[in-house]
Amino acid sequence: MIILIGVGLLVVLLLMEMPIAFAMMVAATVGLWLVGGELMVHSFLADAFHNVTASYTMLTIPMFVLMAQYMAQSGMARDIITCSDTWLRRLNGGLGMACVFASAFMAAIIGSSTASCATMSSAAFPSMRDSGYDRRISVGIIAIAGTLAIMIPPSIVLIIYGILTQQSVGKLLIAGLVPGLLTAAGYILTIWVLSKRRPDLVPKPTAFDMRDTMKSLRPVWPAMLLMVVTIGGLYSGLATPTEIGAVGSLAALAIVLMMRRIDKRRFTSAMTETLGTTVMIITIIIGAMMFGYFLTLTQATQSLIAMINDANLSPWAVLLTLVVIYLVLGMLMDQMAILVLTVPVTFALITQLGFDGIWYGIVITKTVEIGLVTPPLGLNVFITSGITRVPVAECFRGVAPFVLVDLLILGLLLAFPEISLFLPGLMK
Repeated sequence: MIILIGVGLLVVLLLMEMPIAFAMMVAATVGLWLVGGELMVHSFLADAFHNVTASYTMLTIPMFVLMAQYMAQSGMARDIITCSDTWLRRLNGGLGMACVFASAFMAAIIGSSTASCATMSSAAFPSMRDSGYDRRISVGIIAIAGTLAIMIPPSIVLIIYGILTQQSVGKLLIAGLVPGLLTAAGYILTIWVLSKRRPDLVPKPTAFDMRDTMKSLRPVWPAMLLMVVTIGGLYSGLATPTEIGAVGSLAALAIVLMMRRIDKRRFTSAMTETLGTTVMIITIIIGAMMFGYFLTLTQATQSLIAMINDANLSPWAVLLTLVVIYLVLGMLMDQMAILVLTVPVTFALITQLGFDGIWYGIVITKTVEIGLVTPPLGLNVFITSGITRVPVAECFRGVAPFVLVDLLILGLLLAFPEISLFLPGLMK
């Protein structure tokens, strides 16, 4: 009964549009009070706030967010698109491929899907429109390419998953590298196939100019160096993710100062956005931790595991059922809400069935990635539509071929866990 009261109150508060963090805190507080009274509420509330705010791992989030803000404020995205375009313009759909390549590049710096999508919408869409691209495929490419930031390190989603499940953040970030690059390659191949089948969607390829190509590398080499330092530091084990974030944010500031691309106003904006984003994420994690305490004390997770064991379902049947549930939830709920509400329960279930926690994190992140572009709540599609002024329905149609590719890649990640676990297994 107490479990039903706590979960029911959470659902009601979410339907009333209370922010997810406070909805979880209120529901957990009521549930804990029913279980053990006021003293238990005080104890667990203090414990949740202390565990999150005093966590060394938690410092990873503001460091990577700050690094992303410095690069976003500097206008680096347009240079990356220009550079990618000069290298790929000989191919059919070259500018679209350049957009995917640039998004993958930005993902390795920004770490936020919504920020990457907003940046690329402003920087890439005018160029694609002026070059003669069909606007449906243009917005489809931009919306889907923005999802790469949720998988390619440093992914904020993978960091939060690691904090919620006590898995190695460094291994999670490196585990996302190959699936992220595989996804980007799938998008590029899709663009090439579409341009071959429907030549009217894209302009004809242009001539390759070696001088312009080499010149285009000049403004982006510092960002390339920053990406190599970030991923190389994580993979080699020379520094922890928190230390890499700190070094990366300092290096990003040095880069934009040397390039004279930041002033007092942009610096203040970067700091303000970092503070706001960090506080939002930390508050959500505190709420998730409180609700996790409630579920643990009421034996909700253990009861679910026992129920599934009694049903005699195979481990793979359970996993595939959860994947389908996550795909459906991704169409209806915010991705961060899905993560903090479900992972504490499903992670315990999956690890109990013998699956690897790092691999499961990559699989869940992939389902969340698909949810960013599927109706009715595809956040990336709405961001792209709002910035480009292309109708939402048209944006969803443009992104549809790429969603099919995402589902195929999700199947590969499920069938071959080594895709995700190979690099983490080699880490020092």
